Amino acid sequence: MALSDMMLVCSDCGVEFPFTVGEQEFYASRGFTNYPKRCQSCRNARRGQSNGGGGGGFGGGQRESFPITCSQCGIDATVPFRPRGDRPVYCSDCFSQMRNS
Repeated sequence: MALSDMMLVCSDCGVEFPFTVGEQEFYASRGFTNYPKRCQSCRNARRGQSNGGGGGGFGGGQRESFPITCSQCGIDATVPFRPRGDRPVYCSDCFSQMRNS
């Protein structure tokens, strides 16, 4: 079956956009069975919004830190999770030492 350019309607902004033969071939080579739902500008905006514009990761942005006193060496440190209080919490150096042994 010969492919030809198609005009699709963006689900976000309602503007028509082309789905070129090259894009269709790319989709087919990757095994994608659905056509794109958004125009390029809405895809870019959504991509920037989902990762905070920070380039990857789970939501980008600043990670929250919580102050702790290391259960092994007693120094003050911070951890990227809220300590529950029912388990010991270690600074990164002590945690690495325990993990390696």
